[in-house]
Amino acid sequence: MDVASLLPLTTARLSLRLFTPGDVDDLYAYQSLASVARYLYRPAHTRERSEQVAAERATHSAWCADGDKLALAVCRRDEPGVLGEVSLTLADARAAQAEIGWTLDPRHEGHGYATEAAVALAGFAFDRLGVHRLNARLDVENTGSVRVCERLGMRREAHLVENDLDGDRWGSEYIYAALAADMGGQSGS
Repeated sequence: MDVASLLPLTTARLSLRLFTPGDVDDLYAYQSLASVARYLYRPAHTRERSEQVAAERATHSAWCADGDKLALAVCRRDEPGVLGEVSLTLADARAAQAEIGWTLDPRHEGHGYATEAAVALAGFAFDRLGVHRLNARLDVENTGSVRVCERLGMRREAHLVENDLDGDRWGSEYIYAALAADMGGQSGS
């Protein structure tokens, strides 16, 4: 399925849409920060990498095979610019399981945007894409994302202790999840 025709998703304050090549500056502004990359299990982006990512995300809206990823720019409905992003990765197409994620530019934290966008994307995943189970994995020190998971009504299913080596630092991870039956009717679109 190509989900482009189902977008954008809208909430009271936000529009979630496919990225465009014109979003490079906004994407690079937060993806280049070490404080952001630390929780994404990869190094900070270079400008060139941000250009590649924006171009890839602008054209990829397939949702049918294991590994398909939908990454949406989170924008205010009344102002230009990208505040951050939300994503869904199809982990298992046959079992209808997906991973949800969100990244917000630190300049826009503290206004409820991540929760609002995640609620809309979770509702879309369950209501429109037929996802049965949605999970999120996050560093235990990422307290903002812990709060988003809890606001979404996800349950903490696992605490993996020192399961990730980030440079010289051992990191621990939480796994949160919810079933469609747990979260029905939360769609913001």
